[in-house]
Amino acid sequence: MRTLKVKNRQSISIPRRLLLLGLALLPVAGYASSEKLQITMWRGPKCGCCKDWAAYLEKNGFVVKVVESGNTEMRQKLGMPVQFGSCHTAQINGYVIEGHVPAREIKRLLAEKPKVLGLTVPAMPLGSPGMDGPEYKGKKDPYDVLVISLNGASSVYQAYR
Repeated sequence: MRTLKVKNRQSISIPRRLLLLGLALLPVAGYASSEKLQITMWRGPKCGCCKDWAAYLEKNGFVVKVVESGNTEMRQKLGMPVQFGSCHTAQINGYVIEGHVPAREIKRLLAEKPKVLGLTVPAMPLGSPGMDGPEYKGKKDPYDVLVISLNGASSVYQAYR
């Protein structure tokens, strides 16, 4: 077994040194792997599907702070054009998330970090997250996740068919 000599003339074996390094980094590694994504959602006061979308996000690794009203006001304040509106508006890491956007696309947005306003699934398409419960009897509408640029223009970020 190889050993290393350190300044005070003590010898520490390489496996032991690696073990000590691993133990020192363990709290950092645990923090990084357990860190959840924080998102704040403002919902419409009469909407029930917002809670379903929040529960869906939580199952997909997010911590959701729900504000029980103010959806329309926050959409306007955050700059999401009204034509892309839905029943809830959310914000995460400076991005606006409007409507029933899948967790996969939010995570992709956060990983890619484009210079955009955010994502939206306008209206409330059946089969989108939060609009896919048993009361919808398996019905699914095709829909697009749109990316909204800083100037308000939209383009398809991901199509769901």
